[in-house]
Amino acid sequence: MAERPLPVPDRDTAPFWEAARAGRLRIQRCESCGRTVFYPRSVCPHCLSGQLTWFDCSGRGSVYSFTVVHRTSDEFRDQVPFPVGLVELEEGVRLMARLDIAEPRVGMPVEVTFERVSDELSLPHFKEVD
Repeated sequence: MAERPLPVPDRDTAPFWEAARAGRLRIQRCESCGRTVFYPRSVCPHCLSGQLTWFDCSGRGSVYSFTVVHRTSDEFRDQVPFPVGLVELEEGVRLMARLDIAEPRVGMPVEVTFERVSDELSLPHFKEVD
């Protein structure tokens, strides 16, 4: 079995991964136009300002879209089938992540949880809100 590929934090994404390791979901807000931003970056995609700040978001949202993975590379073969979804957070951005849900539905309310994959890294997953 091949080793599982993992994200490599960089200058723009390090605050996101540091928060995830601590069990918090952080996204950015532009101080110039007030809009939320995800994926992490150094410039606002809405107004091109460099005034982005990080904040802990609610971690709650709903399934916007999803697919169930049945075929994959060797690194994930022992995990299929598994759902991956595009989650629309309450803060207005969308994030793609693993869904820890047996039967996901579009519109289903979800909240973030984290999978610890190494001492340095935790990945956001989403589960159904009870």
